[in-house]
Amino acid sequence: MSRADTVRFRHNQAILAAAIVAFIGALPLATARWWLLWVLLVPLAVGVWAWRAGTDVDDRELRLRAVVGQRRVPWTRVAELGADPRGRAVARLDDGQVLALPAVRATDLPRLIAATGQDLPGEHAEAGPPDDGQ
Repeated sequence: MSRADTVRFRHNQAILAAAIVAFIGALPLATARWWLLWVLLVPLAVGVWAWRAGTDVDDRELRLRAVVGQRRVPWTRVAELGADPRGRAVARLDDGQVLALPAVRATDLPRLIAATGQDLPGEHAEAGPPDDGQ
């Protein structure tokens, strides 16, 4: 997947900034006793998630990225794109499985479809028969 033709959807970077602030805020507590060092893992995990998780889209595939792994789904397997009741984008696969697309909202679906090189339904539709003035 080339970087030039890939559209990346990521979570808001304010989450990463909040994780950094939380990490700095947890330092006094974590350094007070050696057994409290685990407290630093929580903001660290949130920061890694905010930096890494998301969806990458190009004309060949969807790539769903998580903290420790990723899943590649070729477009030939995607039967339908839509939204769930909470406004998150989902992809229904040809076997009926539904995948939530990380960091993609329902309002991002036109941009996601445009990244595939496909036209949106009705985008280039004819205007209809000419009006004869009657």
